[in-house]
Amino acid sequence: MKTRALMSLTALLGLAGCATTPTAPPPDENAPPPAVPAQAAPPQTAALPERPESVPAKPLGQPEPLQTVVLARPDTPIVSFRLVFHTGSVDDPKGKEGLTALTAQLMAEGGTQKLSASQLLEALYPMAAELDVFVDKEFTTFSGRVHKDFLARFQDLFTDVLLAPRLDSAELERLRANAISDVENGLRSANDEALGKAALEALIYEGHPYAHFTGGTVQGLKAITLDDVKGHAQRVFTQDRLVVGLAGAVDDALTQSLTSRLSALPSTGAPRVKLPAVPTTAGRTVIIQKPTLSTAVSMGFVNPIRRGDPDFFPVALAMANLGEHRQFIGVLFNELREKRGLNYGDYAYAEHFIEAPGSTYNRTNIARTQQDLTLWLRPVVPANGVFATRGAVFFLSQMVTEGISQERLDLMRGYLQGYTRLWEQTDQRRLGYAIDGLFYGTPNFLEQYRQAMTEMTPQSVQDALRRHVQPDALNFAFVTEDAEGLAKTLRSGEPTPITYASPKSAELLEQDKAISSAKLPLRPEGLQILPAQQFMEK
Repeated sequence: MKTRALMSLTALLGLAGCATTPTAPPPDENAPPPAVPAQAAPPQTAALPERPESVPAKPLGQPEPLQTVVLARPDTPIVSFRLVFHTGSVDDPKGKEGLTALTAQLMAEGGTQKLSASQLLEALYPMAAELDVFVDKEFTTFSGRVHKDFLARFQDLFTDVLLAPRLDSAELERLRANAISDVENGLRSANDEALGKAALEALIYEGHPYAHFTGGTVQGLKAITLDDVKGHAQRVFTQDRLVVGLAGAVDDALTQSLTSRLSALPSTGAPRVKLPAVPTTAGRTVIIQKPTLSTAVSMGFVNPIRRGDPDFFPVALAMANLGEHRQFIGVLFNELREKRGLNYGDYAYAEHFIEAPGSTYNRTNIARTQQDLTLWLRPVVPANGVFATRGAVFFLSQMVTEGISQERLDLMRGYLQGYTRLWEQTDQRRLGYAIDGLFYGTPNFLEQYRQAMTEMTPQSVQDALRRHVQPDALNFAFVTEDAEGLAKTLRSGEPTPITYASPKSAELLEQDKAISSAKLPLRPEGLQILPAQQFMEK
């Protein structure tokens, strides 16, 4: 939802003193090397090791009022702003799901007291400025970017969005209609992959504030009034929830000016939501039924670790080994797509993933108290849906029980030492990581990750996997047309052999036999079918 001289806020997909960080080094532009993993063998069972010691999760950071992160860089004429509030969809009242997202959108896109929505666009255009907002479960980020020649004018506009939003009823109706369309015509109809991911999130977080789609539900959005929006802005966009980030052509005068302006925000608002523990689930399945030519698959479980836990780094490397977004190096990508031609891509993540627009990287400032480990398969031909699911579980299980070879570990370590530098190649991303570090207690997260990789061994990675990644804990979400047929196949547990249009090696065909008959870790009684038009209705 980026605006460059034209502010266009699109649908949000998703179901925190003073700190100064040194200037980041220039990014490493080396491209990740392609590789094809060694031939897998059927997974074997093994006892799970105990953790060598009890390592409690670090307390999560709570912001001080107007906490500030400054990354000054005199070699650029660009100034980047990043205002991160500790609020998100967890603050949506029951029955008005989507209130935080709609409020943030109306503030950022609906104009200010001085300028209408169209006049705000006209003011941004000649500056080639960016003004953006993104809402997740616990964080809402207002970001901006402008050349220093236009800094004074842009700062006025950027702060007025927060301090003096127009909150116009006509703009509310326009944005509400867009938000409802994003659920009805976007999530439910146009994007099976996003629908499957949102369905999995709703499944594993059932009854938890994370469960509903960040953009809201249809009935929740319809119930929101302008007074709701005005009141919510005063409750959650407050000084005590705000981290102020500045990067680029920044000096003390700009920092003082911005924080002085933002001190006009309410000092405090509603108490922070106390998130309950997430009930443990395993083997549950939801099938979303809708007219579609393919089957989308998502699987995962609530992750017991997050950044700051010593085991997070080896688990993150191992999941990258299975495959991150559009990276050809991944085991799943090579085994399911390249060797078997099943689909476009197959990915795995140690923490929640939302793609940053225009990149293959995860967004920053979507930090969460509770994380989830997920695998998702870009839609496959329905006849191969169960085989592909079995294949993903098969190679996950193999990695856990047999580990990663020294050769493969060395390859992944070299790849990630370079690739992680691309994650911090812009001021906005460096600011995002620095602010996330306040929340997780990981002030130099990417450097810590790179250092941890130098100390990893195949045994240490496998031990961390066996402590935290149990395939039997997986839950599943499918999006398909023949929901009853898929449910019948899943409940039966019968083999799902695959056929090919071209010859395959005897070794691969032998492995396919093991995959096609492998038992999926799902409980038949835990399977439900839901028509797409009912998903996120209320």
